[in-house]
Amino acid sequence: MTIVVSIPDARKTQWWIEQLQPLLPGWTIRSIDDPGDPLEVAYAVVWRPATGAFLPFPNLKAIVSLGAGIDHVLADRRLPRQVPIIRTVGTDLTQRMREYVALHVLRHHRDMPTIAANQRERMWKPLVQPPATQRRVGVMGLGNLGGMAAATLAALGFETLGWSRTKHRIEGVATYAGDDELDAFLGRCEILVCLLPLTPATTGILDAGLFARLPRGASLINAGRGPHLNDDDLLAALESGQLSHATLDVFHIEPLPAEHPFWSHPRITVTPHIASLIDPATGSRIVAANIERFEATGTVDDLADTERGY
Repeated sequence: MTIVVSIPDARKTQWWIEQLQPLLPGWTIRSIDDPGDPLEVAYAVVWRPATGAFLPFPNLKAIVSLGAGIDHVLADRRLPRQVPIIRTVGTDLTQRMREYVALHVLRHHRDMPTIAANQRERMWKPLVQPPATQRRVGVMGLGNLGGMAAATLAALGFETLGWSRTKHRIEGVATYAGDDELDAFLGRCEILVCLLPLTPATTGILDAGLFARLPRGASLINAGRGPHLNDDDLLAALESGQLSHATLDVFHIEPLPAEHPFWSHPRITVTPHIASLIDPATGSRIVAANIERFEATGTVDDLADTERGY
């Protein structure tokens, strides 16, 4: 039986194949562009697969998303809807997201972008900031990554809030749920972190209307998905002073085009989709374990709900 790997970068596809093969010695692992007998293909390990990529494989048992999100798989309008999708999450990925969120929340909290700008101008200008206990930080999305990120911020001493579609309980975090509680949540967020899954309900959620409900001068960190954000509304909110700064790790088009205004904006920090970057050495162990478990039992803990989109 065969496992095919599909990643837009051929070099990375080969890297994943080389990492997975020793962990799954009973399987043949190949590129989706050279799958061998299509009837032998049982699993597809993918990131941003091409439209119709799975149609040649009638015996496909499951699709493995190389990430916690499955929106890049569901974007295929010719996707065989009966095929389960397995998410790839694990302690290493969660730790990386915790690090990224803590780093950039602290940067915003201590106004490091202004300090860096002052350094470029050789300006010695100490800035007095409140302690973390007097700074309110909100996390949108309280799944595996968001829940741990919120708990980490609470452990650092921040007054931490969390919002999600359904109610969660996290020690040290004041949680809100549903549309009815969104305004109350947003009104308290001096720093807003978006870690939502991308679904039709969350596409474009970071827009002018949402920014207007934040305290004036709030800052934004988006490490969810690029389509959560209305780019023009963000630029307008920064121009008006409604937002003071934004850190963006995800974008509508990746890599971010060289001519995009985000690159040169003085109040935007761009990072190249690295918040919880999955690497083959780490991720292959998670993928292999999930395939083995699914093969043995027909399910895994990280099986996605395709109706909800995550």
